[in-house]
Amino acid sequence: MIENKKLDEDLQGKQIDATLYRVMIGSLMYLTSSRTDLNHVVCLCAWYQAKLLKKALQPVKWIFRYLNGTINMSLWYYKDSDMSLTTYANADHAGCQDTRRSTLGSAQFLGDKLVSWSSKSKSALPY
Repeated sequence: MIENKKLDEDLQGKQIDATLYRVMIGSLMYLTSSRTDLNHVVCLCAWYQAKLLKKALQPVKWIFRYLNGTINMSLWYYKDSDMSLTTYANADHAGCQDTRRSTLGSAQFLGDKLVSWSSKSKSALPY
């Protein structure tokens, strides 16, 4: 997605065919299992299925153009591979001596492929 573009409500916009939009979003949702780089942007576009305007169709077309240019970038799952979901998490509560901030982190693997991760630094609770 382009950073400064917003998908906000457009009261004056032209309505589009809901079936076409839902088919496009459904195809992209199916694809997110092997293209984890699309999860966030596809979910953002899926929010606009209730009241569809022409403005909401443009980002979906951008996603398809992006896919066309990055066709070989995906996770490959072989039929005999392990498909178990494994999650690792760690927390260091108020570990920093100066700021008393906590550090939290996690990583999720589907088989041997990393599909999601996060890391956060949080302030400690006041006493």
